[in-house]
Amino acid sequence: MSTSRRLNALSGVRNLLVNCAEAKAGDRLLIAFEHEDFGYFDLDIRHDIAAGARAMGLDVSMIDVGFNAVQCDLPQDLKTHFSLFDVVLFLSRLGDQLRFSEMPPGPKFVVCFALNSQLLNSSFGFADYRAFCRAKDAVDDCILKSRTIGLTCRAGTHVTGSVPQGTTEAKDTTSMRFPMSVFSPVSADLFSGRVALGGFLTGTGSAYYDRYTVEFEGPVFAILEAGQLTGFEGGRADVAAANEHYDQVSSSLGVDRNFVHSWHAGIHPGCGFPWDIRENFERWGGSAFGNPRVLHFHTCGAYAPGEISWNIFDPTIEIDGLRVWEDGTFHLDRLEGGPDILAEYPCAAEIFANPDRNVGLMDIG
Repeated sequence: MSTSRRLNALSGVRNLLVNCAEAKAGDRLLIAFEHEDFGYFDLDIRHDIAAGARAMGLDVSMIDVGFNAVQCDLPQDLKTHFSLFDVVLFLSRLGDQLRFSEMPPGPKFVVCFALNSQLLNSSFGFADYRAFCRAKDAVDDCILKSRTIGLTCRAGTHVTGSVPQGTTEAKDTTSMRFPMSVFSPVSADLFSGRVALGGFLTGTGSAYYDRYTVEFEGPVFAILEAGQLTGFEGGRADVAAANEHYDQVSSSLGVDRNFVHSWHAGIHPGCGFPWDIRENFERWGGSAFGNPRVLHFHTCGAYAPGEISWNIFDPTIEIDGLRVWEDGTFHLDRLEGGPDILAEYPCAAEIFANPDRNVGLMDIG
């Protein structure tokens, strides 16, 4: 390993364990992993984090939590085991599946969205976690104070709406995300319009099911009316495929077919996905969503994250006339407090000045 890569690896591990989990020497860290044979998390990240944690003086243990395609709750035996530790780090889809569920008191729970050491060693992993927590708070605050919000993209998305009256606090996951890469989900209850689906429908990481992804031959739009899917527009075969997919997923999982729960977009310009999206939609959906080029809706189920996501590429998000996102670029400096964040965290400012635009579409030369 080169000196620069080694420094980045150490910075990524320290960013995860210190800036995010606030771990200190003597703390007990449990890495809850799924085996690399599942093809989701790579083996290297588990070993790199464990080695870095031990070098920092942490007491490191590991447990293979496997993979369950439909995981609704944390099993009691794991709850009991987790209670013995100060920090539980999920290098497994279990953490992602339970990110909106109540977690037992005691440990700090962290869900890692860097799927291998390549991502951990990139600016996605080593740019200061605290900068992006503050960026998230700045976006949340702007949205909560807003009157109208518009979502558009060059593919034809045109959605408008507002935050329900009386909303005073953003609701988010019960576990910590690392890296912090999205703002809090915005309720879709008062949003209506046409959503350009980006060429496919795919799952949300809540449950994994047969035909997890459906690709389209041509442009397809989802029609949203006050938080409800009312239909699709596009070629006949594509519309039929979309409806069949919603019928299959909703009936097999027993969820509200047409409920559109919420939406949010990526806030981390260092969140690159340097592989073709079609190689593995499941991995793409569990990582690339943090890039500002991606906005996604949680649909098919009256809960977050739902079971089917709508993905909009290169969104423009206009909040009370202010374009905070413009064609997939997040302008943190346009938000109240944004310039201060960039001044305080040069590592974040560097990423905003030189964003990673690769989100698996293979459109970056």
